[in-house]
Order: sequence, then structure tokens, then C-alpha cells
Amino acid sequence: MSRIGKKAVAIPNGVTLALDGQTVTVKGPKGELSWTVADEIEVSQGEAGLSLAPRSDSQRARAMWGLSRTLVANMVQGVTQGYEQTLELVGVGYRAAMKGKALSMQLGFSHDVDVQPPAGITFATPRQTAIVISGIDKQLVGETAARIRKIRPPEPYKGKGVRYAGEAVRRKEGKKK
Repeated sequence: MSRIGKKAVAIPNGVTLALDGQTVTVKGPKGELSWTVADEIEVSQGEAGLSLAPRSDSQRARAMWGLSRTLVANMVQGVTQGYEQTLELVGVGYRAAMKGKALSMQLGFSHDVDVQPPAGITFATPRQTAIVISGIDKQLVGETAARIRKIRPPEPYKGKGVRYAGEAVRRKEGKKK
């Protein structure tokens, strides 16, 4: 039995939830998200909120039960509070700046790297060495952060590169003379 799947998804004030077959649509103050739940999961709306239950006792149904509940809960949190991911630039001369809505970074290449935000994502640079990625879709925020980090991942000798805020980079010992 899924401990996560058993919990009902609470619907806060200001959020409307619509069920159309297996498609769940959540509207809130920050926007609207929709997702189609797997056929193995039964979705029902009650007084406690949205509850999900497996239609059968198969391995896939049990696996999708907790996943589906978590994804719907993430949608509810996204349209009410939103999600944010912070990246740090570590290295001499590494900096980021906004060019309109696009993000322009100097990462030690011979050219500037420009990144256009996908729909629903906004960039901010509170400092030259910090990038804040925000949006209502948790998966899209994380994926965008990973794509930016992939441009120049932190290297193990000096620790230079783009890293998540608070990420610990394992350092290697250099050559001995």
C-alpha cells in the first residue's frame, strides 16, 4: 500500500480543480496546469480534496498510484506558490546577465552563451553570479536548471562551473610535484 497515494490532495482556497475523464486540470492565481492520469488509477473528487486509488492490484497500478498523487499535488502547489531553483556561477570571470527575457552568461568560452526561457519559465539574476529560475511547473523548472548546468558543469579540480545553490562539489587533489 502506498502511504503517499492514500493521502488526499488538499485543494486550497482560490484553486479550482476540474476532472474530465482521466485529465486533471488545476487553475490557480499563478496559472493553469493539466495532466492526464494513467488508466490504472481512479480519480475522484470529494470533500477532503482529490483522492486517487488503483483500479487493480498490479505492479504498475501500485507504482502509478503514488506518482500520480505526487504529480497532482505538485500541480496544486505550482499554481498557488510556484517553484524556484537557484544556480550559482563559480569561476573567475563567470557572470550572468539578462538580455530582455533571455539569459546571457559568460562561462569562460570565447563567446557568450544565451539561453531563451521555455514557455512558463522566467529567469532572474539577483547577483552576477546567481541565476534564479522560476515557474509553476516543477518538472520544467528542474529540467531548465539542469540544461543550464549542463553547459558548464562543475569540474572537480578547481570547482569552476555552474552548480545548484548549496551543491557540494567533490574536489580532487591535483598533481604532486
